[in-house]
Formats: sequence, structure tokens, C-alpha cells
Amino acid sequence: MRFFYTLLLIFSICFLSAQEKHLKNLTRLTNGGDNAEAYFSPNGKFASFQSNNKAWGLECDQIFALDISKARKDSTYKPPMISTGKGRTTCSFYMPNGKQILYASTHKAAETCPPAAVIKGKYLWAVYKDFDIYVADLKGEIKKQLTNTDGYDAEATVSPKGDKIVFTSDRSGDLELWTMDIDGKNQKQITTGLGYDGGAFFSPDGKKIVFRSSRPKTEEDIREYKDLLSQHLVAPSTMEIYTCNVDGSDLKQITNLGKANWAPFFHPSGKKIIFASNHHSKKGYDFQLFMINDDGTGLEQITNESVFNAFPMFSPDGKKLIFSSNRNNHGTRDTNLFIADWED
Repeated sequence: MRFFYTLLLIFSICFLSAQEKHLKNLTRLTNGGDNAEAYFSPNGKFASFQSNNKAWGLECDQIFALDISKARKDSTYKPPMISTGKGRTTCSFYMPNGKQILYASTHKAAETCPPAAVIKGKYLWAVYKDFDIYVADLKGEIKKQLTNTDGYDAEATVSPKGDKIVFTSDRSGDLELWTMDIDGKNQKQITTGLGYDGGAFFSPDGKKIVFRSSRPKTEEDIREYKDLLSQHLVAPSTMEIYTCNVDGSDLKQITNLGKANWAPFFHPSGKKIIFASNHHSKKGYDFQLFMINDDGTGLEQITNESVFNAFPMFSPDGKKLIFSSNRNNHGTRDTNLFIADWED
């Protein structure tokens, strides 16, 4: 009987590996807490990410800079913290020089963590009005504040060309995409449709942007969206993937799958998009990675293990994929960072 279960286990592992055919040499990089939004440095050797790991004395998300080589070798490795340790942070990204990291933080308004979003019966994200975007060096010293408006400014990422930053702001009354020069100047709104436009990334050539959007259509959905936004909240249960040019022109809806399609990132070819989705799930909370052509065809499932896989990013050379997953968490609720060799 023991031999039978051993064979079954081996078969299961092989089956899952076969189903995740694009991911080779999968390695866990963190060990405990919720670790998410890991994005490679320009040389691909480091990754910035956010974590609320209680073992590190954290009350809410802070920003860290992960040495990928060290994390591969040592499960007890604690990367250096880049954020101030005050307030709540989100959405970090390396600057083009590889020596600085931008991120959003509420620390200027208060040193304590702002309260989590809670409305009974709804899964919500808080869009804290005190978020602004900062740039810090690798020792955690803030070098510049890029935004200073009344309202939510966060979700910033940098163009591979090194010239522009895209971010989400509600300064115009809705959650829209904005761009600015790498030094924070020339801040311009590039989307205008009602709904939450966010989580944007540039294409490899820096000419296009991919993002998630809620875009409510019915009177009821519009009313609910506006009501939640007035409370600095969004319900991320219905989102699709869109692309546009850097100036906002040529807006296209790429997915029409229903439920939550989010965390998109361009494939190194610039012709495909990898993203997280629960459109296939009856439970709702079953997020897998999918890939789709930039014209909306050729949908392919990339992961099928565990019930949460999200925030995928390709390395600058296109050879590796980093993402968050709650696989192999030994029955806890931990979400860890994983890295794998990517095979087309």
C-alpha cells in the first residue's frame, strides 16, 4: 500500500510538472508571510517586493530588495528593507540605474499602518488617499518624492527605455492611468474611461502599456463603483486586461473572460501577455497564470498548482519568470515568491 501511494505521489508531481510545461527549475525565494509584487532589477540579479512577514516584525506591507542568488541558497535569508518601516507601502520597481527603487507609501501622513478595507460580505482593496510615490536608494534613504497630490498615487512602474513612469492616480476624480518623466515632471493623464485602471506595465520596446480595468457598465455597477471610490475602496472582482499606446491612444480590450483578470505583464516578444485570472473557477478564489496573444486570441493556461498564482514578471533577458504563489506553504496561508526558468 505504501508503494502504491509513493507511485501516486510521483505521478501527481510529474503530472503537475507536465501541465506547467513553461516553468522549469522552480525555486521558492521567501519563507513565510504574504510576499508579492516582485519585480526584477535591470540586471536580473535582484527583485524588489513587498512583504508583511510577521517574523520580520512587520505590521503591514513594507518594501524589500531581494538578492535572488542568496534567496535560492538560504531559506532563512532576510533581505534588506528599503522602505521606512512606517505606514503602509506598495508597488515597488527598480529605477533604470539599478541603484534606486521607487514605491508608494503612506508614511508621510502617519507612522502607523492604515486600517484594512472591511465591508461585510465584500472583498475590497483600499486605495489610500495618503499614498504618494517615492524613490529611495538601496540603503533605504529617500532621495525624491515624485508625487504630492491630495489622493491616491501608486502602482508605478518604469519603462524599459528608462524615460517614463506609468502610475495610477485618482486626482482627477477617478482611478486613471498617468505617466510622468523619470524625474517626476510632465505628469499627464492617459486614460479617461470610468473604472479602476491600474497595475500598468510597459511593453519591452516601451511603446505600449498593458493594464487591468474594472470599467463598470450597468447603472447598478456604476453606482456601486462610485460609492466605494468615495470611501477610497474598489471591488476587484470584475476586471479585464487592456492595452494602449503610451499616450493613451489605440485603447484595446484584450480579454473578455469575466471575473477577475489582472496582474498583466508583456511576454519578452511583446506579442503576448501573461496575467492572473480566476475566470475558469467556480470557487472564485482560484487564481492561475494564463497567457494570451495581444489581439485576444490563443489563451493558454500556464499554472495549475495551488489556488493562488499572480504577479508574474519576466526577467529583462526573458529567461526567467518570477511570481507569487501559495503552493508548498505546508497548510498555512503564506504566499511566497517563486522563480523559474521560462521555456517557450
